[in-house]
Amino acid sequence: MLSLRHGSKKHLYTANIILINANIITLDRVRPKADWVAIARGKILSLGERQELVIPGDIEAEIIDYRGRTVLPGFIDSHLHLLSFAESLVTLNLKPKSAVGSVADIQSRICNSSRNLPRGNWIRGNGYDEYYLAEKRHPNRWDLDIAALDHPVKLTHRSGHAHVLNSLALNFVGIGIETPDPPGGLIERDLNTGLPTGLLYEMGDFLSARIPPLDNEDLEKGIKMADQELISHGITSICDASSRNDMERWNLFKSWKKKGLLNPRVDMMLGFEGFEKNNLESFSTALHPGQLRVSGVKIILDETTGRLHPSQPELNKMVLEAHQAGRQVAIHAIEEVAIKAACIAIEYAVKRNPKKDHRHRIEHCSLCPPALAKRIASLGITVVTQPPFIYYNAERYLQTVPEEQLRYLYPLRTLLHHGINVAGSSDCPIVPPNPLMGMYAAVSRRGETGDIVGGYEKIPLTEALRMYTQHAARAMFEEGIKGTITPGKMADLVVLNGDPTQLPPDEVKDLKVEMTIVDGQVVWKRGD
Repeated sequence: MLSLRHGSKKHLYTANIILINANIITLDRVRPKADWVAIARGKILSLGERQELVIPGDIEAEIIDYRGRTVLPGFIDSHLHLLSFAESLVTLNLKPKSAVGSVADIQSRICNSSRNLPRGNWIRGNGYDEYYLAEKRHPNRWDLDIAALDHPVKLTHRSGHAHVLNSLALNFVGIGIETPDPPGGLIERDLNTGLPTGLLYEMGDFLSARIPPLDNEDLEKGIKMADQELISHGITSICDASSRNDMERWNLFKSWKKKGLLNPRVDMMLGFEGFEKNNLESFSTALHPGQLRVSGVKIILDETTGRLHPSQPELNKMVLEAHQAGRQVAIHAIEEVAIKAACIAIEYAVKRNPKKDHRHRIEHCSLCPPALAKRIASLGITVVTQPPFIYYNAERYLQTVPEEQLRYLYPLRTLLHHGINVAGSSDCPIVPPNPLMGMYAAVSRRGETGDIVGGYEKIPLTEALRMYTQHAARAMFEEGIKGTITPGKMADLVVLNGDPTQLPPDEVKDLKVEMTIVDGQVVWKRGD
């Protein structure tokens, strides 16, 4: 038994593990700091200051001395794409940092991959970025044909919203000169011949239905790698916000959890099609509570074709249907026109079926002027955004985003000022899933190149921490069980080698995760 002394009162608790001599930042406003925390059966049992703790000599709990290290609530990535992340780790890496600086470099990677691959097998690559290619353009089908004429090739753009196929792959999926653009998608065509160039925009669903997935062995290898990457960054919970999530994806996630391949807790959004096809009761699991659950309904809203897809009336209907079914909606909306449309649709649903605490979400909300932020706040909408984009894309933003829009780019301070619940995320694999880098970008607004983007939108470090803990938990209706170090909540913790609240902003990005704890168990430790 653990004896805890609070003033003159003495309480007895059964603890499995006690963390002592720690700098515990709870993010709980009632008790913001502590020196020790006791854990029992995967939950926070109690915590307090050094003088409140008396440990009897015969105690059976494991006692860990943290020697002043900083302990925080486990980080939550409230918007990523797990399967895409796993696939990116076991396919060709074409990101600029992997020494890909030209179309010729891409061709070389593909060519090398094809040499030991039987004819007809798919070659997949991911992460290319035309902005950093010498040619300042996307590769096309003919570029890829030169590299691999006998293998179908699919490349995925860094954003995940564009793909390039070679001629064999185009034939395989049935895209030719007479193929019409699918709803919401765009097939780029040669201006002279009308032939598809191989570049496809917003056609992920189309391709996913026609191209064979990775085999199970490769996919599980990718999931193991993704898991280690996530927990090494202190991430104890994720929300998979993929619009193609359905019953098949649910069964995959469940199998990975049962096999112990995936340590973070998973909230899986459903795509709208998956939502329509299955009722909530279909998504049952015998897993330990809190490990896997279905959450909201993801809807992609874009302007790739020059007009909104889905249209405003269609979007209104979709949001209302999910809202009436008691499901939270998460609308992908990047620029002002799409964000306004998302607001209109949510307002339409809430007026017809009032629900005070709906917490419907706008994902990204990248270009948002103050008047629109005010409207988002008035509708009780949560914003789930990506601060690390500022760090990784600052150079591109400064050169490609018009000056009048730059001041509204990822306006974190403005959103918080209006009282909006703003959650942080990575949109991984778009950028690496490192919450500390997102926090650094939020408090410094400084890019990888040193450029500052919208410095007036900097926020305090504590608010940045809350974006990846408390606010993220609230975005998923889980603030009662996670997001702060509070008695009764899940014992999901991250241990850092320094205190981010005591460091200059420029040093936050250099902090290291020392240990990650999920359910009171150490799942990752630096040096292991």
